[in-house]
Amino acid sequence: MGRVYVAGSINMDVVATADRHPKVGETVAGKQVLYFPGGKGANQAVAASRLGARTTLIGRLGKDSFGTELRAFLAGQGIDLGYVQETAEAHTGTAIITVAAADNTIVVIPGSNALVGADDVSVVPLVKGDVAISQFEIPLPTIAAFFLRARAAEATTLLNPAPAQKFGHELLELVDILVLNETELGFLAGTELSDNDEAARIIQVARQLQAREDQTICVTLGKRGVLALAGDQEFAVPGRVVKAVDTTGAGDCFVGALAAQLADEVPLRTALAFANAAASISVQRMGAGPSMPTAAEVAAVL
Repeated sequence: MGRVYVAGSINMDVVATADRHPKVGETVAGKQVLYFPGGKGANQAVAASRLGARTTLIGRLGKDSFGTELRAFLAGQGIDLGYVQETAEAHTGTAIITVAAADNTIVVIPGSNALVGADDVSVVPLVKGDVAISQFEIPLPTIAAFFLRARAAEATTLLNPAPAQKFGHELLELVDILVLNETELGFLAGTELSDNDEAARIIQVARQLQAREDQTICVTLGKRGVLALAGDQEFAVPGRVVKAVDTTGAGDCFVGALAAQLADEVPLRTALAFANAAASISVQRMGAGPSMPTAAEVAAVL
C-alpha cells in the first residue's frame, strides 16, 4: 500500500451558525460560535488517515494558540507531521465560516499557509505507488514543485483546484487526477455550468479541460453523485441523498477518501463510490476536520 502525501493548508475554522445568511450590509443574530480544525490540506489528510491510509502532511503553522491546537489535533489523527513547520512570520491560517440552512459562506485568511514553499516539498520521500495531493490554498509554484517531484518518483498526482483560480497549462499537465465541482470546472474552462446541466454537457466541458490523453477528471455534483472522464472513458457514480447539516469540508473528505483508496490500489470506479459515500457521511456532521468518517462507517453505509 502506498502513502498519501498532502501538501496544503492548515486552518482554524471559526464557525458562526445562524438561521439565514446576512445580506450585504445587514447584521443578523447568530446562534453559536464554534472552533474546528480545518484548511483544505489538513481536512484531506484527516480524511485519508481516518480511512486507513498512511498519511503525511506538508505545511506551515504560526507560533500561536491556534497552531498549538491544530498540531495536537492532527497528531491525534495519526498523521505524520514531520514536514509541518512552525513560523513566527505569520499567524496560523484562519477561515471565517457562516453556516445557515446547511449552506456555508467562507472567508479564508491564508496566514502561514502563504509561506509554504518549494523547499518545504523538495525533501518529501515520495516513491512509486504513493499519492501526492494538493489544493489552491498554498502558492501555485509550490504545488508545481511538489508535483514535479511526485511525477519523477512515479507517484500519482491529485489536484483539487479550490478555491478556484486560473492557472497555467504547465501545472495542469503535471496532474494525473483532477477533482473539482461543476462550478470550478465551468470557471476553469471558461464556460458557465449550472445544477441543471446534463451529464453529457459536463463531460464535454471536462474533455475541453483535459491536458493529457491519460488524465482523469472527476466532477463532484453533491447529491447528484460524480462524473468521471478517465482518459477516453466516461462513467457516473450515483449520488446519495442524506440530510445535510454542514457541507463544509465535504469536497475535502471526497479527495482524501479517493486518495486513500488509490494508495491501496483500488480501481477508480470503486474508489469514487467509496469517496462519495464518505462525503455523504461528512455533511451530516458539523465542522470540517472532525466530520471525516472512519473506514468502518463508510463500509456500513455501503
